[in-house]
Amino acid sequence: MGNSSSHVCVFCLSSSASLLACGIRQAYSQISIDPESLLGIKGFRTILVLQNVPQDVQEYSWHRGTNDTAENMIVSYTPPSETWQSGPMFSGRENVTRTGSLVIRRSALNDTGNYTARVDFGNRTEKATGCLSIQELENKPGIWANASSVVEYMDPVAAICYTNATNVNWYVEYTQVSSNDRMTISPDLKTLIIHRVSRYDKTLQCETESIPEFPRRSEPLSLSVDYGPDNVQLRTSHSILNGILSAEIGSQVHMECKATSRPSPKYHWTHNGSLLSLSGAKIILPSLAWEQMGRYRCIVENPMTQLAMYREFQIQVHRSGEYSSPPLGLIHVVNRGFYISGAKVVWLIVITVLSSVYLCGILIYMLISHLSTRCLLPWVKGGVLAGGWVSRALP
Repeated sequence: MGNSSSHVCVFCLSSSASLLACGIRQAYSQISIDPESLLGIKGFRTILVLQNVPQDVQEYSWHRGTNDTAENMIVSYTPPSETWQSGPMFSGRENVTRTGSLVIRRSALNDTGNYTARVDFGNRTEKATGCLSIQELENKPGIWANASSVVEYMDPVAAICYTNATNVNWYVEYTQVSSNDRMTISPDLKTLIIHRVSRYDKTLQCETESIPEFPRRSEPLSLSVDYGPDNVQLRTSHSILNGILSAEIGSQVHMECKATSRPSPKYHWTHNGSLLSLSGAKIILPSLAWEQMGRYRCIVENPMTQLAMYREFQIQVHRSGEYSSPPLGLIHVVNRGFYISGAKVVWLIVITVLSSVYLCGILIYMLISHLSTRCLLPWVKGGVLAGGWVSRALP
């Protein structure tokens, strides 16, 4: 279709006295070329859409330039016979649709220029000229982040979009985002800062749109986000009610711990406060014994986030209709209805203490009285004898 140096939109840049404008139909013509179709992208298909075309068209012909001469014809289409004919400007990539539009496949930069459509109605002809501009898409923008492995809600991430475009959009997990309380986009739109990364921020992208309706999006930038453990769940072979697992002696008990975490968490089990040697998510007790009763705790740990959570429960003997006697040496205490409340116990202790003090006082008094009597008796007896001797000594 000619050299690229000769195909420029000279006609579109001419004065209004020509009665033609780029993409605007002539003043005396009803047909026109849709202005929105006069922008094409290199390597893509371009369609110059013909508008306001009446019925009973005998022939459509498209020409390169501002004239509809035979020397400038690209291709024509005759509806009555449904035949196409190529012209001197045909490059092998053009075609005319049944509605009269011109299709250019694999558009090239040298396809830029003026195009004239001529419509023959038999008794009259109409024509319209438009200026097509073929543009080349810029390369995909580049993207970079200051970190590739982060911890959820603890680490921030800053991403930069490398582009010369001024219109930049950001996408997190393939959803367009804007500045909010968790992330900030710089005034020049080329930097995205996520202050608190979540597990749903695994993919970052930036997008530019230098040509309308032809956005260019960067390759996805993947983040490795460590999170958890959370949503810790406990699954057992027996039902758990109010934190108590009831099972019969000799029965098989399965226990499994599950949690949401990245990377996969580490599991620890304790029994009655003592750490067990098991390190997996599952515990199987093939034959439940009395010494295996008690409180179990499953601890889930994520070494990357340095967080840990646990779930616990207690295994007790299942109370069925028949009483299962404990093994020898184990004392099983059963209360049979005698019950003293805490207040009564306090009063009982107080009464017992007061009674003991009272009894001790009586005993001490009696002991002192007894000792006093024994000490005074010789003195009294001595005094009487002495008194009698003195009375006898006096005349």
